[in-house]
Amino acid sequence: EAFDMVIRHARNYTNLMFRSNFRELVGEASNPVGELFTDMSLYILGSDTNVDDMVNSFFNNLFPLVYHRLLNPMKKGSRGPEFSMECLRTLWKEVGAFGPFPKVIMTRLSHSLLATRVFVQALNLGIEIINTTDHLKFGKECGRALLKLWYCPGCQGLLLAKPCVGYCQLVMHSCLNHVTEVHQYWQEYINGLGAVASGMQGIYDAENVLLKMYTLIRDAVLHANKNRLRLSTVVSTPKGLPFQTPTPMPPCGCPYQNDLLLVSSEFIISLRSFSNFYSTLPETLCNHESAMQNNSYCWNGQEMTER
Repeated sequence: EAFDMVIRHARNYTNLMFRSNFRELVGEASNPVGELFTDMSLYILGSDTNVDDMVNSFFNNLFPLVYHRLLNPMKKGSRGPEFSMECLRTLWKEVGAFGPFPKVIMTRLSHSLLATRVFVQALNLGIEIINTTDHLKFGKECGRALLKLWYCPGCQGLLLAKPCVGYCQLVMHSCLNHVTEVHQYWQEYINGLGAVASGMQGIYDAENVLLKMYTLIRDAVLHANKNRLRLSTVVSTPKGLPFQTPTPMPPCGCPYQNDLLLVSSEFIISLRSFSNFYSTLPETLCNHESAMQNNSYCWNGQEMTER
């Protein structure tokens, strides 16, 4: 959910940038923007989408709009022949229409999205581990031991008797032996997840990269506009009204309280408090009110005895 929120804000910042700086593209640019951030979201979730391909696809769809609406304006509703649109989708890279910015975007997204993808995959692995141990089946010996632990006192008329803690732990350790073996791997998993989370900084900080993505896209479009005469000459005869360079939009002041680094750090701290969950599970179950804690007599599996 935290990652989804970052992507939603980054998409909104980008659409706001187009609305503030390039009004000629408002509406039409929202489609490639939406596709770009949808591809990012799917990539984080594990899709086979390639980061370079999603960025190339974005600029493939953006350049025809930039050319026809900014560099070589036509009458509203006119988009020229279809072959021209298809040609423009591939021509931008050849003529360097957006300068170095597409490559910069690819590099930054490749690092940050991969780190986020690994972290999300690790979270899903943890869920699988928990779900696996949550549905473990116990053998007949364990069933008999638990029956003796909880119900045999009742057969002797000792309806309020509770098992001794030591006896309870002995039975639980026997029943949960295969569960407590998970302890080592669970601790390794938590340590590994913590290492991945702590490494999501700098070029691997998806939040920082995504929320500043709109500035790189803006600079890419401004680069195309600065070279509009050269680009128009390459593509077609220059024509249209002069385009006034927009005033760069200042950093977005929209209220945004999410902090992925803080959220992930707090999550790891919380998870570490459960690092001994599987190894201490027998004791945890027997320290519950179901086992005798303070009273003098308890059930030891054969008879009532002093605690």
